Amino acid sequence: MGRLAALSLAALGVVFGDIGTSPLYAFRESFNPEYGLPRTPAAVHGVLSMIVWSLVVVVTVKYVGLVMRADNRGEGGILALLALLMPGRQAPPAAQLGPLALALFGAALLYGEGIITPAISVLSATEGLEVVAPAFHPYIVPSTVAILLALFAFQRGGTAALGGVFGPVMLVWFLTIGALGAVELARSPAILLAVNPWHAAALAVSHPTTAFLVLGAVVLTVTGVEALYADMGHFGRRPIRVAWFGLVLPALLLNYFGQGALVLRMPEAAGNPFYLLAPRPLLAPLVVLATLATIVASQALISGAFSLTRQAIQLGFCPRLTIFHTSRSEMGQIYIPEVNVALMVGCLALVLAFRSSSALAAAYGIAVTGTMAITTVLLGVLARRRWRWSLPAVVAVCGILVAIELTFLAANLVKLLHGGWVPLAVAAVVFLLMTTWRRGASLLMLRLGRASVPLERFFAEMGRRRPPRVPGTAVFVTAHVEGTPEILLHHLRHNKALHETIVLLSVLTEDVPEVPDDERMSVETLDRGFYRVTVRVGFMEGVRVPDIVKRCCQAGVPGTPDEVTYYLGRPRLLPTGTARMARWRKLLFAFMHRNARSATEFFRIPPDRVVELGMQIEL
Repeated sequence: MGRLAALSLAALGVVFGDIGTSPLYAFRESFNPEYGLPRTPAAVHGVLSMIVWSLVVVVTVKYVGLVMRADNRGEGGILALLALLMPGRQAPPAAQLGPLALALFGAALLYGEGIITPAISVLSATEGLEVVAPAFHPYIVPSTVAILLALFAFQRGGTAALGGVFGPVMLVWFLTIGALGAVELARSPAILLAVNPWHAAALAVSHPTTAFLVLGAVVLTVTGVEALYADMGHFGRRPIRVAWFGLVLPALLLNYFGQGALVLRMPEAAGNPFYLLAPRPLLAPLVVLATLATIVASQALISGAFSLTRQAIQLGFCPRLTIFHTSRSEMGQIYIPEVNVALMVGCLALVLAFRSSSALAAAYGIAVTGTMAITTVLLGVLARRRWRWSLPAVVAVCGILVAIELTFLAANLVKLLHGGWVPLAVAAVVFLLMTTWRRGASLLMLRLGRASVPLERFFAEMGRRRPPRVPGTAVFVTAHVEGTPEILLHHLRHNKALHETIVLLSVLTEDVPEVPDDERMSVETLDRGFYRVTVRVGFMEGVRVPDIVKRCCQAGVPGTPDEVTYYLGRPRLLPTGTARMARWRKLLFAFMHRNARSATEFFRIPPDRVVELGMQIEL
């Protein structure tokens, strides 16, 4: 029981930071003057009804009840879902191209959400300064920029130290917002009648156009819902469900009902109902607490972008990037400087361009609803293919969910020209890069595979030419598990000699989060002092080649780890005008390949033990 409580507390900080800070701006945006929604009891009841049933249907029924069942050996997230649908890393058949494209675009949208979340969350928190004292208005944007700069600068040091306070901070946050809402709710308990979905329907009938547009703000109440699924592997289903039903959902409902009751009592409070729930003496402490909570929410999205990038690298959708492990005990705590810089630049640009959380709301909604709809479609494919649901059952469940989420998306698309294009533009660029890398890497593998020769023929040629053998062990890192690696042929062609012991090492990424240790490595003894070593890792795991070589030596491969020489290829790609991929995409792939981190860094091989051989390859 103690472990469940500890995991549930930790989940508060990592999983629910984003959705937990939505009360800062979601209800307020529903009464944005541009929608023209009157602040009448019927309108307030209608908006609250939409919010309540969004939390029930989208979060509770869909994600907590259904999506979290689609785990890949305990891990969740859109790429884990893709791995369930796309077994193997071979080129997908035509029937699988649709799910592949959807999953990649959904992952790309998550990067857009990762840029917008810190910007809108921290902005909405610092806007509380204006409630404390209107004279603070000129300092809102500079304060937000300073907080974001500090947040991204902190990433290199890791989240282990701060992670210990994430859960307690969010525990205080949820208790606080729940209490603030409960106090106002006690004054006007009749507001609880808004739980009746008829109020939402009545609003849609009486103000159809306005109600449709307001959906674009209502969806902000479920931002960050993908974190429930993506972070499932860190905590498990049960702690997340306990935290949701035991604290998060009640606190959110209390706060939203409290804001609604406040607006009924004081219609002018619709300008910032969250902060106006608090008594004047508590405003400043509430701003501080809100800022801490939004930092937690931002940190969760930033860490999620790092994890998503590592999965994309392992699954072959992203070039190798620098990955630093910031914790000796937690494998999931990583830092990727290239991603950190990109997110920081994007966040700061959004803050300086939009300058308010209200202006950013449209951009945020498109990122959230697009990802939710894609997840539902992929869930339907999974339910049909893997869970063997009947077609009527898939249509009944997933069809209804998709219809709801597409309605949310349509309501946000109205603001496409007012900021909604931002996540779509980010997603389009990321999608292009991922698909280009995947396709280019497949062509490169095909080209290297054709240049390879069967080992039997290579051994026969060795027997005929008898190249000199020098003492020591050489490890040739290759992506192929058959044939003679091109790098070995290149080395022998130019150096005219081989080591006495040759290890052909291949690292393969499986479509599972982690590979059991007893299935991780296989060693095959070949002729003439050759060994083929195949290592399998999960898409959530890193790999350290020197540790693998150490295990090989313990398994009987001659040599000592400190005296091994590693041979790696460094191909220079020459894009040609042949078919298979457009020339401009080949040029883009060549640029990405040239700027990717070397295998030496990625596999954490000591640089003084590496020999890199350059090769020119026509693509």
